[in-house]
Amino acid sequence: MRQPRALLVMAPATFELQFGRAHLDRLASAADLPSPLVVSSFAEAGAALAQTEVLLTSWGCPPITDDVLDAAPQLRAIVHAAGSVRHLVPASIHHRGVQVTTAADLNAIPVAEFTLAAVIFAGKRALPLAELGRQSPASWETSISSHALSNLGRTIGIVGFSRIGRRVIDLLSVLETEAILVADPVADPAEVEAAGARLLPLEDVLAHSDVLSLHAPLLPATTGMIGAAELASLPDGATVINTARGGLIDHEALTRECRSGRLDAILDVTDPEPLPAGHPLLGLPNVTVTPHLAGSLGKETHRLADFAVDAVVAFAEGAVLPGALTPKASEVSA
Repeated sequence: MRQPRALLVMAPATFELQFGRAHLDRLASAADLPSPLVVSSFAEAGAALAQTEVLLTSWGCPPITDDVLDAAPQLRAIVHAAGSVRHLVPASIHHRGVQVTTAADLNAIPVAEFTLAAVIFAGKRALPLAELGRQSPASWETSISSHALSNLGRTIGIVGFSRIGRRVIDLLSVLETEAILVADPVADPAEVEAAGARLLPLEDVLAHSDVLSLHAPLLPATTGMIGAAELASLPDGATVINTARGGLIDHEALTRECRSGRLDAILDVTDPEPLPAGHPLLGLPNVTVTPHLAGSLGKETHRLADFAVDAVVAFAEGAVLPGALTPKASEVSA
């Protein structure tokens, strides 16, 4: 097996978190590694960049611009040990003969798990009622008397039949839902049906969803896609969950709906991120804002390192990179 020259570019803290001794031993057996082993910028790489055939990147890697690619004439593969590469690689990458693969499918696992937990909490209004209990313990008994507090027979709306959206649909099988509805203009109805859901126009998904969960990429066409009209279409008492991108939602419109008490929200991403101190969403008892923690953290990041090392080994063996992106897939990926 030929050992291609590899370069690791990421934040030092990311490297320490993701890559253990076993990962590094496998990398060393498959690739020619430089010294220093990892850099946080392409300027630090110096002359090593010109000889690099495989870039192994993760969080903290600066954008791989056309200038960087011009300085790396031997480059044949970019292996991203994290999620999206939308802001990492330029549109020209596929015309340069450089393969790009990402561990986004594995990063989808904890996001889907987080979403399932959010859906279950939404059905019981667990987070708003926990806040109410802190403020007024005497109200607990009356607060749980509502017939609406249930995860049986709920209709769940999924916006985006993405890798995460698909995993969420699969995990929702643990619940006895009324229906799982999907809105996605590029999804195949047969694939959605095979996954256990039904593909409908967005307006129909909104009108029937007790819980709406967003899993769409942030593109020019999707920015602000859940605005005032869309939120007004949701049934009274619905919960909006966003683990995708904050820019998908009009936050002013969401604030109005949640302030009125008509909707609840669980937001792991916001726009801007983080929200500034004093933002009205942070003060509403029926809105939970978490610090972008749904994706891989802690030991979960080891899955991404495993994937990256496997991809480098595959490249060294002349095999097809696992999960390599096509130009078409890149256009609609998060």
